[in-house]
Amino acid sequence: MLHEIRKKLAQFEAKTWNEILVKEKHRNHTIPVSKLCAAARDRLALLRLDDVEEVVSLRLTGPQRIWGYRLGPVFHVLWWDPEHRVYKG
Repeated sequence: MLHEIRKKLAQFEAKTWNEILVKEKHRNHTIPVSKLCAAARDRLALLRLDDVEEVVSLRLTGPQRIWGYRLGPVFHVLWWDPEHRVYKG
């Protein structure tokens, strides 16, 4: 599984943020932290990231997501969400 995640992240690296978040917005998007499940908000607080206002959801396959936040052009991975439970929309 880890190999598949790395492979997908490498595919994201070859794209611009415009391609990821605008052209592929049906798969990848930002979410306000206030809309995340309580466990995710608690985890951000534990990581001392409770000042982050929005996070990025990147779709891997089916329900699987990688969550993180951006600082400039850099994506910082927070967690893997294999069953899409952090945010249901």
